[in-house]
Amino acid sequence: MISGLGRGISAGSEFQGFVEELDNVIQTDAAINPGNSGGPLMNSSGQVIGVNTAIAREGENIGFALPIQVVKETLRNFNDTGQFNRPYLGVGYQIITREVAIRNELPQGAYVERVIEASAADKAVIKRGDIITKFNGEKITESKKGLAGFIAKKKVGDIVTITVYRDGETLEVRATLETSPGQ
Repeated sequence: MISGLGRGISAGSEFQGFVEELDNVIQTDAAINPGNSGGPLMNSSGQVIGVNTAIAREGENIGFALPIQVVKETLRNFNDTGQFNRPYLGVGYQIITREVAIRNELPQGAYVERVIEASAADKAVIKRGDIITKFNGEKITESKKGLAGFIAKKKVGDIVTITVYRDGETLEVRATLETSPGQ
């Protein structure tokens, strides 16, 4: 059962000294236990749609998988460069849906819950509480897989224009996408 698309999560253990921010993951109700990450997430036709990669500590039977398109692009990149480089902005966010935007008189987009220190977002002066409304001029919506969907289509080193709503004002900032930490 797929229960969410385009999610952003923190994976790893603070106690082990490694936490990675993952964007554009699939949330699933499939039971993923410690030790069996890396297995396929399949649809009812037996097609691989993702690779199981993390579980939620606070929830029972909530797992997360990398979408197969991301895995394929990562393998293509590895074959070309010998490295696993994924583009990374460095924000944790929640999508503000159309309904929530209307109800709260806010713009639709990605509400920034946290900014990772020294990340591309931090360097571009994106702040907690900002709403990222556009990525390279395109509106961020749930149907477009949120902010993660746009980032996944880019490469490390790409310079992007981000439209931010902050305290009633609209700002444009530029960020250079970096390599995801831990790579």
